[in-house]
Amino acid sequence: MIQTMQQISTIAEMRVHIKEARRLGKTIGIVPTMGFLHQGHLSLVKAAREKCDLVVMSIFVNPLQFGPNEDFERYPRDIEHDRQMAQSAGVDLLFTPEVSEMYPKPILTNISVSNVTEQLCGKSRPGHFDGVATVVTKLFQIVQPDYAFFGQKDAQQVAVVTQMTYDLSMPVQIVPCPIVREEDGLAMSSRNVYLTAEQRKEALVLSQSLKQAKSWIEEGVALSEIRERIIHMIDAMPLASIDYVELLRYPDLNPVEQRTSGESIIIALAVRFGHTRLIDNLITNI
Repeated sequence: MIQTMQQISTIAEMRVHIKEARRLGKTIGIVPTMGFLHQGHLSLVKAAREKCDLVVMSIFVNPLQFGPNEDFERYPRDIEHDRQMAQSAGVDLLFTPEVSEMYPKPILTNISVSNVTEQLCGKSRPGHFDGVATVVTKLFQIVQPDYAFFGQKDAQQVAVVTQMTYDLSMPVQIVPCPIVREEDGLAMSSRNVYLTAEQRKEALVLSQSLKQAKSWIEEGVALSEIRERIIHMIDAMPLASIDYVELLRYPDLNPVEQRTSGESIIIALAVRFGHTRLIDNLITNI
């Protein structure tokens, strides 16, 4: 067990550590992040710490998954704060490559997963999940993990990465971890820092509408009616602008043709408050 966290910025150095860990027969877990860490990220480290001998966290704001009008440049970054949080959480190796290290030349290879990327965030952010799948594949090649830990807040991302690893026979098990919320119910996100006080207050409608939706499902309300009720709740917030409200099967993200007892569905939301786009979801059985 590595007692003191080591920060690594190059692929070559990371491979040296991974080779040594493999020589010693250690199980390796990776927690891929874009940094600006919060308790949601640390919950992934905790899950990895319980399951793996060596825990690797990557911090890399991946330009491939940002569209031309999205917030790559203003995405929050605080590497020193992240380093301290990662060390206190029990990370062994912190991988913090520059863009020039990950993509020294224009990248000509693209990993694209169909079907599960065509709804929700994939529909409103074209190319986003190609960028996610490509960088995750690259990280898996570098770290060669046995397990990879992803938060369920990005449930579509979990579905995409799970499908990709299955289709490509990657020797890594994807471990989804529960959404971590603030005390008032707001899902933790690095983008929450952008919210004004009033936007932050109105954003609680996301978790509130999902909680209400679960009650409606238990009462037997039609799924189409639940969707309309959620839209009505969110539209009542003056600062909210809905990107999507969808009820789909999970994890294939196909439409729910009819209500089938025991079937797993996702109620997924994406809502803008000013320039800040927040997502949240509930996965449940019907």
